Amino acid sequence: MSRSLVLPRPGTLPEPVVEVGGGAEAGGNEPARSSAGRRLPQPPGRRGRLWLAALIAGAVIAGVPAFTGGGATDIAATAADYGLGATSDVGMAGGMDDAAARQSITEAEAQARLGELAASRAAREPKTVLPTEGRLTTCFCMRWGTMHWGIDLAAPLGTPIYAATDGVVLRAGPASGYGNAVYIQDADGNVQVYGHMRYFDVRAGDVVHAGDQIAKVGNQGQSTGPHLHFELHRGGMTGRPFDPQQWLADRGITVG
Repeated sequence: MSRSLVLPRPGTLPEPVVEVGGGAEAGGNEPARSSAGRRLPQPPGRRGRLWLAALIAGAVIAGVPAFTGGGATDIAATAADYGLGATSDVGMAGGMDDAAARQSITEAEAQARLGELAASRAAREPKTVLPTEGRLTTCFCMRWGTMHWGIDLAAPLGTPIYAATDGVVLRAGPASGYGNAVYIQDADGNVQVYGHMRYFDVRAGDVVHAGDQIAKVGNQGQSTGPHLHFELHRGGMTGRPFDPQQWLADRGITVG
């Protein structure tokens, strides 16, 4: 069978011959190419339509402020928006803001109130107390031919012994004739002697107030029964003794 050659008419170009790749015919994704090997433009697929829709939506959103009359808005969040408070209002050394400061008082005002409290408390407290709840068995007087330089208050063993007035403990511990004794100097410079106790609760240097427990009644030393021996020395430990019963009476305390 013979073939005839068909020549193009003058002034026309030959029709391009499009070859479809075998991958496309087999279901592949190989793009179509021309006989010269150049890539030919393809119509947009499904993905192209999605990108176009996204671009249109973005343009619409960007144009909304122009229709509403508003410009671009900057969003600024502070610590207060999250309930944390501004860091400048928090003092690392316990500082207060102005509102808190207005609710406080000055140190001078606090000190003045403390002084008033101390004064009212001092007014309520006794200045002098009976050293122990006991019965007077021996006075400040001659006994068995010698001078008894204090008073004896008989009481059961373990009965509390109290500081008669405010003062400072000079000494507490063993003492000749007393077994144990506590020596307290009061504000007038006088020294109070408490003797014959077995137990005592203070030591040298302690500050005591009238009514503070300092010991318990005992029967130590030269004693014929449990009692408290109470002496007063004027102006110091070696000062002249004077009558404790009269001293207590002068302060409104009766010894029974």
